Amino acid sequence: MAPTPARDLLRSLPPVEEVLRSPQVSALAPLLPHDILADCVRDAVDAVRSAILAGSREPVDSAALADDACARALACLRPSLRRVVNATGVVVHTNLGRSPLADEAVHAVTEAARGYSTLEYDTDAMARGSRHDHVEGLLCALTGAEAAIAVNNNAAAVVMVLAEFAQGREAVVSRGELVEIGGSFRIPDIMAFSRARMVEVGATNKTHAADYERALTPDTAMLLKVHPSNYRIVGFSEQVGMREMRALADAENERRRAAGVEDEVLVYEDQGSGAFINLACFGAYAEPTVAESLRGGCDLVSFSGDKLLGGPQAGIVVGSKQLIDRLKKNPLARAMRLDKMTLAALEATLRLYLDPERALAAIPTLRMLSEPDGAVRERAERLADALRRAVPAGCACIEVVPEVARAGGGALPLCDIPTFAASISFERGDAQGCEAFLVSKRAVPVIGRIKREAVLLDARTIGEDDIAEIAEAVRAYFEGPGAAAASAGIAEGAAEGSPAPAAPAAGRSAGAGA
Repeated sequence: MAPTPARDLLRSLPPVEEVLRSPQVSALAPLLPHDILADCVRDAVDAVRSAILAGSREPVDSAALADDACARALACLRPSLRRVVNATGVVVHTNLGRSPLADEAVHAVTEAARGYSTLEYDTDAMARGSRHDHVEGLLCALTGAEAAIAVNNNAAAVVMVLAEFAQGREAVVSRGELVEIGGSFRIPDIMAFSRARMVEVGATNKTHAADYERALTPDTAMLLKVHPSNYRIVGFSEQVGMREMRALADAENERRRAAGVEDEVLVYEDQGSGAFINLACFGAYAEPTVAESLRGGCDLVSFSGDKLLGGPQAGIVVGSKQLIDRLKKNPLARAMRLDKMTLAALEATLRLYLDPERALAAIPTLRMLSEPDGAVRERAERLADALRRAVPAGCACIEVVPEVARAGGGALPLCDIPTFAASISFERGDAQGCEAFLVSKRAVPVIGRIKREAVLLDARTIGEDDIAEIAEAVRAYFEGPGAAAASAGIAEGAAEGSPAPAAPAAGRSAGAGA
C-alpha cells in the first residue's frame, strides 16, 4: 500500500476548535483559561505538522493529538518548583535545592510570610529598625566575630567585599585557589567584575609565604584566601596557613603606619561551605569552621548559608565591626539584601546552633551527614521491605547494598560517607526506563541513581515519610505498560497509559555542584 502523500496528511489535521470540542480537552475547560488551552492544542497540532514535514507518513490520529494537547495543558497546571524525593545519597544536592530546612526554620518562614513582621521595625525604640539586626547578634555569638551581615548568596558576598575594599587596587591570591564554583562562576571573573586587580602568586600545587611577601606593594588592599571546598590538591603540594598570612599582613601594616599610610592590608577568606560545627565523623576531611578562620587571623570571612550550615540560601560575612559597618553602607548591600522569609529561616537555623546537640538532631543536613551507619542501614531495610511488598512477583530482585554517599554542595570532596541503598535489579523492565518513569512521570519525582543496570535508592538522604512515596512510585512503574513492553524487548519507561519519552539519567546528571 502506497504511503499517504504529505499534502493529504496536512489537510487531514483537525482544526483547533474541533480538538477543543473533544471530550478529553473540553473536560479541562473549567481548569484553564480558553486562550491557554487553545495554545496547548495549537502546539499539539504543530508538533504533528512538523513530524509530517520531517517525513512522517503515519495517518493523523485525532485521539492521540487530543491526548497530547491534554498532557500539555496539565503540564501548565503542575508547579514547576515542587517537592522531590532525594534518593541520590548526595546530601547538599545543588540541583535539588541544597539543604532542606529544619522544622523550626519552616515554621519561622510561614509566620513571617503569612502576615506583617518586624522586618525593619524596632519594637523597643518604636521606630524604624535594621533588617541586619535579626541575625547579626546570633552570628557574632556563634563565631566570635565583632559584626556580621547577610546577603543573598556567597558569590554576592565575595563581590561586595572585593568591591568595597579592593576596587581599583590589588588582591593577592594563590594560583592554587583560583577556583570555579557551580554555574561556571570563577574567582578571576568575580574579581574582574568587582574591579579588583588580581595578583596571582605561587604555583598550582605549591604556594609559600614568601610568594605573598614578594607580591606586597603599596597598592595591595588584601590577601585573599579561597578555601577549595569543592576539590583538593594532594601529593606534592603546600599552601599558606591563615596565621602566616596574618603575620605577613601585620608586618606590612606596621611598615605602612611607620610611613604615615592609613590603608591597611586586609586578610579575607572566602570559606564557601560555612561549617559551624566540626563534625568529628569526618576526621581529617572536616572543613574548618568559621570560628577557626576568625581565630586564625581573618579580618573578614564569607560563607554560604545553605551548605554545611544547613540553612537557606544566603551569603554571610563576619569579622571586624569597622569593616562590616562599611559593607552595610555599600550600595550593593541593598541590592543583595535578604527578604523577610530568608531572614526568618536563617535566624531560626542559627538559634538551633546555640545548642550544638540540638542542631545536630534538628538540622537535616547535619543529621544526614552525621547519622550512624547502622541507623541508615535499618532505614534501607525498611525501604527494601516496602518495595518487596509493592512490586509484583517476578518483576525485580530487591536487596540492601553498601554504598558511598557524598556531602555535595562542593563540601568534603574527598570524604567517602558510608551508606546503604535499596537496589532494584530488573527481571521485567530496565533501570533506564524505571529511572525515567520515577523522575518524569510522577507528581513527586523520585531521584536515585543507576549502577550496573540496577536502580539504587540511597537511604541516607531519604526520610521515613519518603518510604511509602518511593514504594508507590516503583509499584506504578511495574504495573504500567512500559515495563511489560520492555520485557518483550521494547525498552521504554512508560507512564500509566502512555509511553515515556527518552530522558537523561537524572540520578547521574543532577550533579552535586558547588
